[in-house]
Amino acid sequence: MNLHKEGYKIIFISTLILVGIVYGLSSLTVFYWLKGVILVPVLILFILVIRFFRNPPRFSDKTANGVVSPCDGKVVVIEEVEESEYFKDKRVQVSIFMSPLNVHVNRNPVSGIVNYFKYHPGKYLVAWHPKSSTENERTTIVIKTDSGTEILFRQIAGAVARRIRWYLKIKDCVTQGNEMGFIKFGSRVDVFIPIGSEINVEIGQKVKAAESLLGILK
Repeated sequence: MNLHKEGYKIIFISTLILVGIVYGLSSLTVFYWLKGVILVPVLILFILVIRFFRNPPRFSDKTANGVVSPCDGKVVVIEEVEESEYFKDKRVQVSIFMSPLNVHVNRNPVSGIVNYFKYHPGKYLVAWHPKSSTENERTTIVIKTDSGTEILFRQIAGAVARRIRWYLKIKDCVTQGNEMGFIKFGSRVDVFIPIGSEINVEIGQKVKAAESLLGILK
């Protein structure tokens, strides 16, 4: 299993804690069943931490007019909205909620040049709250494709997620499906697609980063 670099420190600390607990229990003269009662939940928690930071390989078809999912999760919003930060016009918003059990690596939805980036400090409303897109801690990223179409997407922190990471900057040339960031412990990503594009997902559909096609640009 490949592990993401954002998890190295937490996994190291968790391993030290696990070793300490195992060593401590081994030196206690208590009933074996009691040791099991203590050790089993600790092992389950340790395994969940390891799984959270897994980084499985993903392969994108790199469709010229396709917009792929930037994250793993479930589609919770598909609606026409007014995008007021950058475009200042109407777009189709596709929102994907990531539970703590999903892979949390974020990937570029399209290939192109990063035209805009901004980090917004903010609140920590639950990720599915309607105002989380505009009031929570978040990043806003705009990538201009080779055809000249711009795609905006946002990494949004949730009630549990308190740390957003990004690995790109303005004027970077990025490739669809490549890693661009990480959000720790449950969150959401919004993608804003031009009106008139073909939307290829439905509410409630589970998607995978880089592999699931959200829409096709017209």
